[in-house]
Amino acid sequence: MTLTTSFNDSSMNHQTFILVGIPGMQERNSWVAFPLCLLYLLTLFGNLTILFVIKTEQSLHEPMYIFLSILACSDLGLAMSTMPTMLGVYWFDAREISFNACITQMFFIHSFGAVESSILVAMAVDRFIAIRNPLRYTSLLPNTVIVKIGIAILSRTCCLLLPIPFLIKRLPFCRSNVLSHSYCLHQDVMHLACADITVNILYGLIVVISTSGLDVVVILVSYVLILQTVLSITSHRGRLKALNTCISHVCAILIFYIPMIGVTVVHRFGRHLSPIVHMMMANVYIAVPPVLNPIVYSVKTKQIRQRIYKMFH
Repeated sequence: MTLTTSFNDSSMNHQTFILVGIPGMQERNSWVAFPLCLLYLLTLFGNLTILFVIKTEQSLHEPMYIFLSILACSDLGLAMSTMPTMLGVYWFDAREISFNACITQMFFIHSFGAVESSILVAMAVDRFIAIRNPLRYTSLLPNTVIVKIGIAILSRTCCLLLPIPFLIKRLPFCRSNVLSHSYCLHQDVMHLACADITVNILYGLIVVISTSGLDVVVILVSYVLILQTVLSITSHRGRLKALNTCISHVCAILIFYIPMIGVTVVHRFGRHLSPIVHMMMANVYIAVPPVLNPIVYSVKTKQIRQRIYKMFH
């Protein structure tokens, strides 16, 4: 009798779920374990380095870098919420996760994702203010305003995502308890319920529209205004200098949203694709953005790059 069957038979209202590594090839899970572990270590090292540099370098105590430090904290939170269970699945074949642990992980994954999306919006507005009113930049975004923005981001995240664990907890689970990934997501767990999930689907749609959907619109509007401002600059060199300050942020936007869109498209329309494709996209969505963000900002931001160079030389 397989592990999955034994779990399905042992409880009609499951208290555990089964996480999945490489579908149908569990004996090859270790192939993914080492790259994941390396990504996890790079995530910790990269984001902690960014936080240390911003903390110790007085010239980086500006709104842009404060937002970057919040982004680094969000990436660390996402990595620490997911990587332990992912490494457990791929390295030790520890595929069982309790119901409450799954709900908790689900909440933190979606919460840190919403926070990151919100920070990207704040950084877009920050770039617009810096380019539109460079002389009044620090006065328009003092620390009090930054704190209020941070409180607003956390408040929106908590208000929108706190109901999700309770919406899942009310559902009975009497069918399969095997999830699609090596971590828990709301859309994955709710489809295992043996009850009507219309409320979960509608509320999930409301959350997506209120977070990522709204954030994308604000980011696009911000960059339209940024382009208008840049085109009004008479100096060609001035235009390039203004646009150059946005490159890191544009990269961060692409790093965050492309994997998210990819996972959504594959999950929605790629049912005919190999399960390995689903597994790879799910792992890229969780593991890659937290690694790439500190690399992008370290390479493209002169002050951070110089400070890191001094640290290791």
